[in-house]
Amino acid sequence: MLLIFLNCLIKLSSVRKITCQFLSFKNFLKFSYLLFILFPLCSTAQQQNTPAVKKDSLTQDSLKHTTDSGHKNLPYKQISTRVTGQVIDATSGHPLSFISVSFSGSKYGTNTDDHGNFTLNAPLPFYRISFSSMGYQPVVKVITPGQPNDLKIRLEKSQTQLKEVKIVSGKSKRYRNKDNPAVELIQQVIEHKAQNRMESTDYLQYDQYERLGLSMFDMPKAFINSAFFRKYQFMMDTTQIINGQKKTSVPVYFNEKLSKYYYRKSPSKSIQILNAEKGVNIIKFIDTTGLGIYLNRMYGNNIDIYTNNIFIISNQFLSPIADHAPDFYKFFITDTIQVGNQKLVELSFTPRTKGDLLFEGKITVTLDGHYAVAACELNVNKQININFMRSLKINLNFEPYAGGRYYLKKSIARADFGLLKNKGTSILGERTVFYSNYKFNTPQPAAFYQGKSLQTDINPNQADTTYWKNNRTDTLTGQQNEVYAKVQKLENMPSYKRTTWIAKTLVGGYADLGAVQAGPVGALYSFNSQEGSRFQVGGRTTPQFNNTVYLQGYTAFGTRDTKFKYDFATYFSLNKTPFYRFPNDYFKVSYLYDVATPGQDFTINNSQAALSSFHSGTTDYWIYSKFFRVDYVKDFENHFSYNVSVKNWDQQAAGTLVFQNNDAANTLVNHLVTTEISVGLRFAPHEKILQGTESRHTIHSKYPIFNLQINQGIKGPFNGSYNYTNVTANIYKRFYMSQLGYADITFVGSYLAGKVPFPLLNISPANQSIAYNDDAYNQMNYLEFVSDHYAGINFTQSFNGFFLNKIPLISHLKWREYLSFKILYGGLRTENDPLYAKNLYQFPAAAGGANGTYALGKTPYIEAGAGIGNIFKFIRVDMIRRFNYLDHPGISTYGVKFSFSPDF
Repeated sequence: MLLIFLNCLIKLSSVRKITCQFLSFKNFLKFSYLLFILFPLCSTAQQQNTPAVKKDSLTQDSLKHTTDSGHKNLPYKQISTRVTGQVIDATSGHPLSFISVSFSGSKYGTNTDDHGNFTLNAPLPFYRISFSSMGYQPVVKVITPGQPNDLKIRLEKSQTQLKEVKIVSGKSKRYRNKDNPAVELIQQVIEHKAQNRMESTDYLQYDQYERLGLSMFDMPKAFINSAFFRKYQFMMDTTQIINGQKKTSVPVYFNEKLSKYYYRKSPSKSIQILNAEKGVNIIKFIDTTGLGIYLNRMYGNNIDIYTNNIFIISNQFLSPIADHAPDFYKFFITDTIQVGNQKLVELSFTPRTKGDLLFEGKITVTLDGHYAVAACELNVNKQININFMRSLKINLNFEPYAGGRYYLKKSIARADFGLLKNKGTSILGERTVFYSNYKFNTPQPAAFYQGKSLQTDINPNQADTTYWKNNRTDTLTGQQNEVYAKVQKLENMPSYKRTTWIAKTLVGGYADLGAVQAGPVGALYSFNSQEGSRFQVGGRTTPQFNNTVYLQGYTAFGTRDTKFKYDFATYFSLNKTPFYRFPNDYFKVSYLYDVATPGQDFTINNSQAALSSFHSGTTDYWIYSKFFRVDYVKDFENHFSYNVSVKNWDQQAAGTLVFQNNDAANTLVNHLVTTEISVGLRFAPHEKILQGTESRHTIHSKYPIFNLQINQGIKGPFNGSYNYTNVTANIYKRFYMSQLGYADITFVGSYLAGKVPFPLLNISPANQSIAYNDDAYNQMNYLEFVSDHYAGINFTQSFNGFFLNKIPLISHLKWREYLSFKILYGGLRTENDPLYAKNLYQFPAAAGGANGTYALGKTPYIEAGAGIGNIFKFIRVDMIRRFNYLDHPGISTYGVKFSFSPDF
């Protein structure tokens, strides 16, 4: 989320002049600070003293006391039980966190918070409460239902066998894996991973309750007490315990889900059914669905200690029990524990290199021959190369089952972020997942496993409070329960509505006027050599106008070319969903007249990305384009999509570019008109997206993305001048490489059949701007190469600081290294080369300051680069070298590109 916030700052900078027109400087500063407070990663107050885990059936323990409790005349379910208190170490008196608290014989339970406090509620009568934790002797206390119970619990440590404790001092002896009993034990855990994973059973199912909250804390007192914020102080939570201290926080996002999970081992199939969902979000200028997906991925959508890598905080961490964990971690035996007849060992671990993406913490494993994980705590050290993160803590609690197996019972991931490392406003996020009702080897009917992997019950949005009270398996604290009412009150305040409107306009790019939205504000002004200063205004309708018919358009004017440009489009939505939301199912009719560089494709939105104000070298090749097109776009839930379009395109050369026949008279061509029928196919399996107001952003994952585009030119209809077929393919995949970061690889290829002039050939994507472009050739000039067939590969390796972290005096800077390599191989057949074939356009010549156009020859175009990123946490600098075609006019062998890429 912080990445989204920082990206939005870029957008804000482009409209700062406009903003100042309707805000005084003083008020603008207040609003900017509020935007910072409302927008970044923030989380709802969530303490560890979450009340009870719910069970539908009556327990034997409660049933046998229903007749002697003093409540004989009361209906059974009218008697509730509430227990509060604190758990401390009997020897030191220190509070104990993450102690398991439960009503005996039931599944109502909770954990103590950072101060050892707990609250446990249940709508049924219970008479005993149990306290347990690895390393401590369990305690059971008698309680009275229907009355307040406040307890002070002292836990004694379990019997430890000190003769098995191994303590290694780094000062006296160098750490080694060889002959290290801790490493030998971890190797046993690694070898037994397959049999200890939940998926080792043939069939598995369980219930899952999860909640995710974001809140903000450590806000300046001057701001909290200001007249501007005073009206919102009812939102503040004064009970939050963060990093051992009581903090005042403001909840901004809270979401709960109830799901059922089914797994079949062979053939492998997983199905998750969302039964119910409820949530609130005061940062409504961000898409709620996309935000939830992103935050779940941020805070560990599925934290599995048995996998080699754990994905959390947008990074891939090596598990302490990964196959090659001993190569990156140091392990120490810190305790052996006897709990009943079960013997367990606690091991601590720490990274060999502090700056690497590794955990530190402790893990408890069994010594019964299964070597299963019984408990795990994962933290990070302060030297880790992650931006803005102040702390990260993950606790995994497992529950024993028959056969020596331990299955995950509760997972808690908590992290807080701030622009500054140790002070200033910070954001806290916490995701809690509770697993219950495990069933093993209970298969469903065969037809059930033919269903979708992700399913949703009818009407899952359950707002009813009673429903959640009866069905959530881990009840909320009082403060968490109050979030819903507080946000409802906030949303009814006119001042909040005004603030949200301004924030949504600046972040989303469109000013919401009800049935109409004005924008995008980021395109209000730009500059380029052809148009000079470009001014643009536009807008679109919303579902309030009509949920089937949507209108969109803009008009623009350039001060240098003194031409008006425009784009008008009408969308007919078949699924009553706006065209900028997933899934698409619409027809579109549009007409556009605008300026662009050759090779630029006008997609659904013309964002003017190619008209950057800053370029290196000469940029004077332009075309004016007139498009009339009809499109049909269809998305499927599995993220397969297709589009079919009919397009009539009229191109007119501008700048120093001319369309000139290679006939004897060198005839000038004023208009190049083509008619195309196009089919586009896209498949992005398991894709997760952030939906913006103008475009979608794919959340990076390990799954590939496939694109196929087929364009068929037709001569004759609507003055079409050429017959041709152009097939283009693109495959992208990110490869996660654990401690070596990740690699982005894109394969591209195309083949054009037919005889066409150079504007219709494949124009290699070049980049003369000073900004680095992942998808373009950064040392190639615009319109430098054309081809009718090509294949290429783009490769970028991000090492996430793996090497720089190990260099003294540099490691503390937390820079990150990048390598890139791009190769493009192709050619131009004789029939499309104006040097050999007639009735073609002459290639632009390298004269009069122009760089010229060339056929991509048998020698591939190659460029490579090395970069350093995370400079001041925001800046990346790449040095690019071009290796061939060095004799072309206007080219540079070396170049420096910059990018503003804030990331965790």
